[in-house]
Amino acid sequence: MSEILFIRHAETDMAGTFCGHSDPELNARGWAQVTELVRELHRENLGAVYASDLRRAHATGNAIAEAFHIECHVRLGLREIGFGQWEGLTWKEIEERNKLYASLWSEEYPNLPAPGGEDFSDFEHRVMREVELLTAKAETAARSIAVATHAGVLRTILRAMHGCSEAEAWEQTRSYCSIVRHIGATFSFAHRAEVQS
Repeated sequence: MSEILFIRHAETDMAGTFCGHSDPELNARGWAQVTELVRELHRENLGAVYASDLRRAHATGNAIAEAFHIECHVRLGLREIGFGQWEGLTWKEIEERNKLYASLWSEEYPNLPAPGGEDFSDFEHRVMREVELLTAKAETAARSIAVATHAGVLRTILRAMHGCSEAEAWEQTRSYCSIVRHIGATFSFAHRAEVQS
């Protein structure tokens, strides 16, 4: 079985907000992170790249694919969870708008979606379907697979397949361009140093 490298996309100007189905471009700091990521990945034996269709992940995946002279395959199932009415808001702004619902959401997460947002069980089901597909591809691949996606996707994988707590999954994926390596049932983590602006 080949290794799968699940990679969080690089930074956008929506950093620090609820950015689910919103579709910002990478910012200058994000492109610097991508350059460093590609440099680090040159040690890998990559044969395929998959990415979410959202621009921040697709740009990250496409840069990896170009560096390895291979195609970047777009997968809608690798999208971040949708945050509905909370898209683009900071937590402070969310609390100011509806403190009661924000408090309830914090207590009941992941069982309560953001207002108008994607249900977590639907999101988890979609993500695990993609992981199943990618795992099947990895079982017959001669070279590793890179997957450029989102923090929520990585956290779902870590909780569902590795038994991480929410806090552990959050810690492992908080850095942009962080990498979760997966072979069979084995995971390892690579925290990326933040690129200074």
